[in-house]
Amino acid sequence: MTEASDTENNKNRKPKGPGVWKVLQSILAGAFGVQSDKRREEDFSSHSPWPYIIAGVLFTAGFVIGLILIVQMVLAGQ
Repeated sequence: MTEASDTENNKNRKPKGPGVWKVLQSILAGAFGVQSDKRREEDFSSHSPWPYIIAGVLFTAGFVIGLILIVQMVLAGQ
C-alpha cells in the first residue's frame, strides 16, 4: 500500500467509540468526583454519549440496589 491509500483508508474508517474499560473508568471517576480535565474533555469529545448514559444509569441502579440491600441486612440483624 502507498501512503495515499493509507490516508484514504483512515478517512473512510468510522471513529471507534470508547472502550468498555474507558467508559467504566469515567463513570467511577465521575461518581467519586475525581475525574481529570483531560479525561473529561476526552469523554465530551466522544462521538456518542450513549455508552456513558447507559453505563451511568446501570451504575446508579446498582448503587441504589446495593444500598437497599445493605440497609435490609442491617435492619434484619436488629
